[in-house]
Amino acid sequence: MRFRYELEGGNFSRAGYASSEIKKTLKQLSVDPKIIKRIVVALYEAEVNVVAHAWRGEVLAEVDAEKITIRLKDEGPGIPDIPLAMQEGYSTASEAVREMGFGAGMGLPNMKKNVDELTVESQVGIGTEVYMLTRFS
Repeated sequence: MRFRYELEGGNFSRAGYASSEIKKTLKQLSVDPKIIKRIVVALYEAEVNVVAHAWRGEVLAEVDAEKITIRLKDEGPGIPDIPLAMQEGYSTASEAVREMGFGAGMGLPNMKKNVDELTVESQVGIGTEVYMLTRFS
């Protein structure tokens, strides 16, 4: 099964839509609830990052009997220093984003903690691509 969701920069009311839809699908497939929770946490964090930092993006998810792979691609400022961005507490979120309760610098670290594989590639001024894989067993 393949899924695609569009993300709009700055539209926090839609952040979490893809993770909610993926959660419903995984429940219907009887995936272990603990694994579902991990996937949903990681995907939600990724969605919020796109909404908070990029102009637009998309979520591409593929589910098979053994795993889920999720790829997020965005058009945005990019991440100039990925190792620094992976550190807990590091954030480049604007003051407005922080006032809404986002931008605490836990997005990428939480994603890494909740998936089996995480790859982040970014080009400054172009955008970022995040790849996540989680096995069901």
